[in-house]
Amino acid sequence: MNKSITAFISGAVFAAGLGLGGMTQPAKVLGFLDLAGAWDPSLAFVMLGALGLNIVLFRFILRRVGPIFGGVFQLPSRKDIDPRLVTGAALFGVGWGLAGYCPGPGLSALAAGRIPALVFVVTMAAGMVAQRWLDGVLDGASKGAAAKPARG
Repeated sequence: MNKSITAFISGAVFAAGLGLGGMTQPAKVLGFLDLAGAWDPSLAFVMLGALGLNIVLFRFILRRVGPIFGGVFQLPSRKDIDPRLVTGAALFGVGWGLAGYCPGPGLSALAAGRIPALVFVVTMAAGMVAQRWLDGVLDGASKGAAAKPARG
């Protein structure tokens, strides 16, 4: 099957699941995150269902030689926790808590024509561009510092 068709079908199934689970409704997400107020535990059931399915199927899937619609499994090789990971996770959490969207539900809500989702997706894209720029600046600075001889 064509990779574009496979990606589209996978994205559509993912978006439908997010919609059915209520994860495209910022009020529902914020209610889940409001532990000290009117906490709404319903998204915990969505997450537990996804986690349970993943735990069961992941072992069977990895026994295959490769993915059905791809060449090889692409699993992360790094297992360490570094400042960049912690900072990214913190920014993700702050954005999720402020907007009530994370990237998947934000894109799904954007497809539904929700204006707040448009604002979220535009600012998310701006943040991604800023992150790439900052990575380039920091990489250039570290390469420059490594190339300079030590003075003593």
